[in-house]
Amino acid sequence: MDALTLHRIHFAFTITYHYLFPQLTMGLALLIVAMKTVALRTTAPEKRELYDVAARFWARIFAVNFVIGVVTGIPMEFQFGTNWSEFSRRTGGVIGQPLAMEGVFSFFLESAFLGLLLFGEKKISRRLHWLSAFMVFLGSWISGFFIIVTDAWMQHPVAYRIMPNGVYEVTSFWGLMMNPWAWIQYAHNMSGAVITGAFVVAATGALYLLQGKNTDFGRIFVKVGVVTGVISCIAQIFPTGDLHGKYMAKHQPLAVAGMEGLFHSTPGAPMVLMGQPDVENQKIDNPLVVNKVLSFLIYGTTQAEVKGLDQFPQEDWPTALPLLFYAYHIMAGLGTYFAALMAVSAFLLWRGKLYSARWILWPLLLSFPLPYIANTAGWLTAELGRQPWLVYGLMRTSEGYSKHVGPGSSLFTLLGFLGMYSLLSILWIVLVYTAIQKGPRAPVVDAGHDGHTLTTA
Repeated sequence: MDALTLHRIHFAFTITYHYLFPQLTMGLALLIVAMKTVALRTTAPEKRELYDVAARFWARIFAVNFVIGVVTGIPMEFQFGTNWSEFSRRTGGVIGQPLAMEGVFSFFLESAFLGLLLFGEKKISRRLHWLSAFMVFLGSWISGFFIIVTDAWMQHPVAYRIMPNGVYEVTSFWGLMMNPWAWIQYAHNMSGAVITGAFVVAATGALYLLQGKNTDFGRIFVKVGVVTGVISCIAQIFPTGDLHGKYMAKHQPLAVAGMEGLFHSTPGAPMVLMGQPDVENQKIDNPLVVNKVLSFLIYGTTQAEVKGLDQFPQEDWPTALPLLFYAYHIMAGLGTYFAALMAVSAFLLWRGKLYSARWILWPLLLSFPLPYIANTAGWLTAELGRQPWLVYGLMRTSEGYSKHVGPGSSLFTLLGFLGMYSLLSILWIVLVYTAIQKGPRAPVVDAGHDGHTLTTA
């Protein structure tokens, strides 16, 4: 296997593994703020204590994910220099700015207030403690924005110029920050992160209700998870997914053709629900299609022509076309399932039947890994669709890797990362499993002179 292929596999592995953790922290951050808000605004002492304890419980799990996310994120950024030195040399003046701002501003904001959220509850007022939760949320979401800005420039380069030595530099900082691709991609990505957080919280609540323990917290977790889940699932499809698809069709029509397996330009193009792409014969085997839907979704009319792969030179086609096709359909299929499951759960919650409906609690419990798969498939779709370009239309992937780092060195470090991340996975599973099995600390009423004083066991 050549060095370029190993460098790509190495970076794909480290970034895919790393993103398992930030997607949960970004999703949980919003849900923790929601729980702290309910606790702050309610006048019922019992309800206030329940939501405070619930937020404290998820803050501990947030902290575990945050730490492992930091540990796995630092080596990933070093790979820009070790595995992709030519890319870093030429584009460092552009991508270095948002990456540096992510570290200087959002990381320190998030980490500083996380300490206050975890250990300052008894030392500061309730409002300041709510503010610490909000600042953790703000830091995590700002961090996500700067990372998305970096990736969006690679997808849709704006506000740059090429120097005589081939190096890129920024011509407008605000042009870089206001890249339309970045804002659309950011909205789509963050709704996906909230879906992950919602499913993890709802699944934990479903587990408690099915086990018949910590049922007060089980109801809170299911309620918070389902309410935020149904909103984020809708947002993931419309408007964020719809806008992202249309913008991609305008600026990366080749990627859209690859995602849909559309080998030939077609007026009234169908949407392929299922099939197997045959690249050699340029067709979809065993297709299950819905006629004219793709044209309607992209252009708003069933008669519009959608460009196929045949409109572009074959050397510009996505280099892993079958994987791109499958990744996109896994993402879209799971997104549809999420919306349906959360819609049914929300209806049962509205009718007051969700907490006892074991037939829907089981799917909520068993579905918790699926958002991780869907988010990974979504990122695979975005990055594979950009290939063979490292910076779309400007720099091919074959031009950006470290040519002086041989395949042996890359394979050795890849195996090392596989080993280290296997140990991290075991650590994460043990810590989170122990926390969930132990459960939140249940509130105990200490009947004082007013009958409303509460403590926690």
